[in-house]
Amino acid sequence: MSIRSPARYVAPLALVVVAIALIVGISSSGDGGSSSTSTTVPRKGTRGTSTTAPGTSTTPAVRRRYTVKPGDNLSQIADRTGVPVQTIQQLNPDVDPQALTPGTRLKLRP
Repeated sequence: MSIRSPARYVAPLALVVVAIALIVGISSSGDGGSSSTSTTVPRKGTRGTSTTAPGTSTTPAVRRRYTVKPGDNLSQIADRTGVPVQTIQQLNPDVDPQALTPGTRLKLRP
């Protein structure tokens, strides 16, 4: 009678454990691909420390213009810049919101 290797039993068990871990990981992140944590990226030229005086606003200054990137739409631009869609449309009446082309510069402030 030949001696059977323990790997013969451990390998399928390990495969089952990995499959279960994968299923649990996928099902726990089933919120449509959005993450519950947010990552803040510092603005270009800033250091991560706040230098505002007490009582002053810590909201960043709104940019004057935005250059449209491939796949952008007005609601995404409004979310990124903090400027309402209606304001972007009022400041850019000649731009068709359904046909934004990459490279188009949009006014964000008067």
